[in-house]
Amino acid sequence: MNATTSRRSDWLVPVGLIMLSLVPAIAGTARLGQLGRGGPITPENARFFAMPLPVVLHILSVIPYSMLGAFQFSSGFRRRHRVWHRVAGRVLGVCGLMVALTGLWMSHFYPWPKGDGEALYVLRLVFGTAMLVSMVLGLYAIRRRDFKAHGDWMIRAYAIGMGAGTQVLTHLPYFMFVGTPDESTRAVLMGAGWVINVAVAEWVIWTGQPARSRPALIAPA
Repeated sequence: MNATTSRRSDWLVPVGLIMLSLVPAIAGTARLGQLGRGGPITPENARFFAMPLPVVLHILSVIPYSMLGAFQFSSGFRRRHRVWHRVAGRVLGVCGLMVALTGLWMSHFYPWPKGDGEALYVLRLVFGTAMLVSMVLGLYAIRRRDFKAHGDWMIRAYAIGMGAGTQVLTHLPYFMFVGTPDESTRAVLMGAGWVINVAVAEWVIWTGQPARSRPALIAPA
């Protein structure tokens, strides 16, 4: 494999992750604009207008987390831009924790919109907690300079945080060929997005990817 081909393959995963982030990022930006304009208020979004801070913090955290995090999967980019990697890593640490914490808060305290139910509520708590624990363990690992464990936990946290992007893909065929999912089907489709991402993350971790090429949230000092 020549240098040009290697460089192109090094960017395939980051580009794919950025594309996966686009629909949730656009939807989040539209939500911020809606909140900034003060409406229109509907039964589906009234909870956000009643208490906008959690959802605003969530959106402002998840967009940089998903976009900046994608670049951590390019080992060549990390090697060429070590200072950027270190600064971005600290930003990602804060953003990742904020994504998990605000996601859990919204899941528990916001009224459920139409189509949600107990099953989806439990799934959100389980995966939100899993993301938060993964972030904390990843940060603890880097303090111990255990770079392999750090990379593994960051992959897991990022995979869960990217669930919204994959959930677009799990919902799209159903909307196209069946229609609007009912409460139980929606829970299955949402859960499938998280499960797919976690399965891919575990495959990356357990296929023996060298530690030096793993995405790292915070570069070693």
